[in-house]
Amino acid sequence: MTTHDHDVLDRPPVHALLADGTTVCIRPVRPGDHERLRDLYERMSPENLRLRFFTVSHRSAATAVDRACGPARPGYRALLAETRGRAIGLAEYDTGGGGNTTGTGTETGTAATAATAGTADTADTAGTVTAEMSVAVADGLHHRGVGTLLVEHLVSAARADGITTFTADALCENHEVLKLFADLGLRTTRRFDGPEVRCTVRLDQDDAYLSAVEERGRAADVASLRPLFRPEVVAVVGAGRRPGSVGRAILHHLKTGGFTRRLFAVNPAAHAILGVPCHPSVAALPRTPDLAVLAVPAAAVPATAEECGKAGVRALLVVTAGLDAGRARALRDTCRVYGMRLVGPNCLGVCDTDPEVRLDATFAAAHPRPGTAGVAVQSGGVGIALLDGLSRLGIGVSSFASLGDKYDVSGNDMLQWWESDGRTDLALLHLESFGNPRAFSRTARRVTRRMPVLTVDAGRTEAGRRAAASHTAAAATRTMTRQALFTQAGITATHSIGELLATAALLHSQPLPEGTRVAVVTNAGGAGVLAADACAEAGLELPPPTPELAGDLRTVLPAGAAVGNPVDATAAVTEEQLGRCADRLLHYGGIDAVLVVLVPTAVAEATGDVLVRALTRAPGRRLRPVAVVRLEQDVPVTLLPAADGTTLPAYAEPQAAARALAHAARRSAWLARPLGTVPDLDGIATARAHEIADTYLATHPEGGWLDPRTCARLLDCYGIPQIAWAWAETEQDAVLAARRLRGPDGRVVMKAHWPGLVHKTEQHAVHLDLQGDAQVQAAFRDLDTRFGHLMTGVIVQPLAARGTELFAGVVQDEVFGPLVLFGLGGTATEVLADHAARLSPLTDTDVHDLITAPRCAPLLLGAHGSRPADLAGLEQLLLRLSRMAGDLPQLAEADFNPVLATPAAVTVLDARVRLLPRRAQDFYLRRLR
Repeated sequence: MTTHDHDVLDRPPVHALLADGTTVCIRPVRPGDHERLRDLYERMSPENLRLRFFTVSHRSAATAVDRACGPARPGYRALLAETRGRAIGLAEYDTGGGGNTTGTGTETGTAATAATAGTADTADTAGTVTAEMSVAVADGLHHRGVGTLLVEHLVSAARADGITTFTADALCENHEVLKLFADLGLRTTRRFDGPEVRCTVRLDQDDAYLSAVEERGRAADVASLRPLFRPEVVAVVGAGRRPGSVGRAILHHLKTGGFTRRLFAVNPAAHAILGVPCHPSVAALPRTPDLAVLAVPAAAVPATAEECGKAGVRALLVVTAGLDAGRARALRDTCRVYGMRLVGPNCLGVCDTDPEVRLDATFAAAHPRPGTAGVAVQSGGVGIALLDGLSRLGIGVSSFASLGDKYDVSGNDMLQWWESDGRTDLALLHLESFGNPRAFSRTARRVTRRMPVLTVDAGRTEAGRRAAASHTAAAATRTMTRQALFTQAGITATHSIGELLATAALLHSQPLPEGTRVAVVTNAGGAGVLAADACAEAGLELPPPTPELAGDLRTVLPAGAAVGNPVDATAAVTEEQLGRCADRLLHYGGIDAVLVVLVPTAVAEATGDVLVRALTRAPGRRLRPVAVVRLEQDVPVTLLPAADGTTLPAYAEPQAAARALAHAARRSAWLARPLGTVPDLDGIATARAHEIADTYLATHPEGGWLDPRTCARLLDCYGIPQIAWAWAETEQDAVLAARRLRGPDGRVVMKAHWPGLVHKTEQHAVHLDLQGDAQVQAAFRDLDTRFGHLMTGVIVQPLAARGTELFAGVVQDEVFGPLVLFGLGGTATEVLADHAARLSPLTDTDVHDLITAPRCAPLLLGAHGSRPADLAGLEQLLLRLSRMAGDLPQLAEADFNPVLATPAAVTVLDARVRLLPRRAQDFYLRRLR
């Protein structure tokens, strides 16, 4: 077991949400906490002390306090939960490595219960390291999740220390203890022994545990946001008497928007503003606000926030911009100390159109239309554009948050709010940064199963390339990383605000298509050609009609109509004819959507508007999506009312309609896919891999590229197949290695190596097709002559068989985590840039996507009658690469190029791995930003 006792006291405090949405600080116990912990136990009732220590003696409590506040020792950790300086909970584990013992227990319905003291069993089975754990919660704070939150953090700390199992003893009468362990989401077994029961808890961070943590986090998050979106009392601090101030504008919006609850203004120089009662300070308000809107100068923000916290305010909306680093830090700290959720600073505001609240705390030009779209943005300007667009379309807004500088409330919070509010069925995001992309991805994957989540992929032109020069790092741009996140989470990523609104209009009003097959119908042939081009460019198909369908269409269309795809109904088409044509297509099983392109003409009575009306009355319209393009339309997209009360999206150009249909088709395909699972892999030696990484970094504290032998040992830990090879430092060693490794054709390959060498081919440090001892000797001498001052040795390999050369690699993105890349390999890998990427951990569906996405995929699947490559072996390679990157945070990048794929096997011919001194982080641990 690797313990990190030296950093116990260095771990920074973190803040997290309890079940009721209040904030608590979780931190390591320090020697100065002696009085806090003594107070925790002294406030416990005798019954609770009995449950905690199996005795009512205060001596046990004093011993527990001394143990927790004592010097750091191997195998022991203690975490404290506190609020405003008061200890409300304590959690500990002890492996017994320091010769100490600890009782165990946990939260019950009335108390924290204890366990028997005893020496922990460490390493009791192969690969198992066990620790005894205990947790105590202050009286009066049960059922608020204090104990569960502490246990989650204790589990995270224990896993980082190499502990695999917790044991805890409790009284059989303590049903709440057993329920807590059962509800954790971890594998738990019980063993009853008289009046006691021993719980054994495996600490594996599998999907079941992460899902349980997510559900607890979602409930707590939603509870914490209620004061922000459903406040009973709102105060605007800094509302001015003169028009033009932001505070006054927000106060005006709250009043004219019909806020249904209590509203106050804070201004020491006024008795009322806009008819709203005004008070000199937050402390002077007759009722404590749930939400305080701060529109004060930047210099006044920290003190005002402090005043709000002391008064008991539960949420802050800070619209003020221009906070320097010191003021920003003070604002954050104040919100954490007093448990206030924070939106902003530097933001447009928030609103919630629920008729029971009607909260509009923004300074947008107009009130948003009530509706069903949730909107979260960082840019206020983008927020105004989305609010206006959704109102114009008639979709409206359920709730809106301008996150601004995003000190606290994030897009992840908003997704969870919309998931639970009972009103939102469409989520729109514009996020310029991700605080915790891995947690965001898990939330988004869950939410996108229930509603479309759309975003604008901002910052696509940033190169984002890394300093290291491997093929993997060169290929992995930040754009590729974001796209992988969006794809795996099922998020619809658009390129502009206009495309976002166009897609939202379609998803809001139409059923999803089952595929990408589109029928284009037009009353002008040239317009149909434009639509066909737009569909093809968007990745949609235009299948020709069957003879039966073509014959049926001829019977309902004017003479001279062309019944291909596009269907040219001619300018003479009538309202009735167009309606029948659309209905035939919508009932035809060979297409998935209908795109109708219309232009007004004077040839027939049916003008453009009349023809559109025919579409809104088509009986089959709800079977498949219908989109309309009106080339004369002066707005990019609008929703037209239909006879049955629904709507039909109409676009000003075919490209917008085609892109919206393509996004809808991708969403449909994503929903139809299985969720995907991370497969179990055999032959994984994680502990040995950690030893290899730790040993290397102990001698190379700055990190670097592994030498070939260390690299091979690391890959062996994950069962990654490598071609046979030998290391040689002399000419004679190279000859002997070549004799041993020669394949059936007698040829070998020789590659030079020195620390830092990445691209051997570019350096001309490779010799191919070497036959006989003489050629091997000549190759070694050549390399030694040119690189002798650098070269530490050579690698000798048999010449590989013919096959498809591929590339696989991983880059550890500090924000997004490991990104796995795959595509065409060899010397042209960067020139052709035929790569796909997915974020680790890879599921089975992610691996399928990686293999089939690159343009070279047909070569692997058996193009032109050739045998397919070993796809199962390729899947295993990618899964094992993903596992290695997930296990080792020190793995900065890995580069396998080429990877040889043949029908018989998949083999890595050249591998490079770079390590950096990084520590593991628990990205799924519940904590606030």
